[in-house]
Amino acid sequence: MRFHTRKWVKPEDLNPNGTLFGGQLLAWIDEELALYTIIQLENSKVVTKHMSEINFRSSARQGDIIEIGIDVVKFGTTSLSLKCEARNMMTRETIISIDSTTMVNLGEDGKPKAHGKKEIEFVRNRLL
Repeated sequence: MRFHTRKWVKPEDLNPNGTLFGGQLLAWIDEELALYTIIQLENSKVVTKHMSEINFRSSARQGDIIEIGIDVVKFGTTSLSLKCEARNMMTRETIISIDSTTMVNLGEDGKPKAHGKKEIEFVRNRLL
């Protein structure tokens, strides 16, 4: 799994129990998945269509650093399926894993549009 983003857990990210609010973590994950998809599909119009079961396995506290990793599961005609893991870099525990999230490529009309991609591309290779 390639880990792309790190987030620092701040007071505003906590729930009443003093641990990382699950909704905040899911927002960070959704944003990271969208950014990854935008870069891969070279289109800023993408949406999250589906997320598989979400299982919180551990937590984080204020001051902890969270790392979010993504791997491509498959390229569809209009979509990209990704798996994701968030882990606590301080405790080395997995906080959450999501086996499959489907991101859909959209056209100017807001409807699914074929993207023509079949494999992961690295930005540095596009610049050659």
